[in-house]
Amino acid sequence: RSEHTLPHVVKEIREKMQELTQYEYDIFLVNDASPDNTMGTIRDLCDKYDNIKGIGFARNFGQHAALMAGLRHSDGDYVVCLDDDGQTPADEVDKQHSAFRNMGSKVNELMTRMMLDKPADLYISSYFAVKRFVVEDMIRYENSYPYVIGLVLRATKNITNVAVCHREREEGSSGY
Repeated sequence: RSEHTLPHVVKEIREKMQELTQYEYDIFLVNDASPDNTMGTIRDLCDKYDNIKGIGFARNFGQHAALMAGLRHSDGDYVVCLDDDGQTPADEVDKQHSAFRNMGSKVNELMTRMMLDKPADLYISSYFAVKRFVVEDMIRYENSYPYVIGLVLRATKNITNVAVCHREREEGSSGY
């Protein structure tokens, strides 16, 4: 359900990357079978910009499968993954969530610390940056239902958090 938010998110990314002239970049937009016209918006953005690529799923496979599809198509030295809801500015990495979702996050936090040896002070977010060697290790996973942060932790323990700002969701409500 991102037909209205994607153009703004892409605009923010493009504006930020104009400041970072030392980097070439591509944008991969993954439509996880959204019931609105998200795929049409992706097609429009692909037609408008040479460095935007669209990936469309025939049915909903979930956020982690969508992230993995984008990672498999990427080839850069650094890869940044972010959601399309506009909550996080293109140069920031954090979000605010409802109390129910925060409770789920706390359970997830405990499980990743116990099962995956995640450092206690590491905050997990769906907006993150990784180096190419981490991506290469992550995309070796070929089974169903990937857990992206688990794959990052499998590849490296050299992880840190970055303090950021965030804003209210631009449109709609979370699917979580």
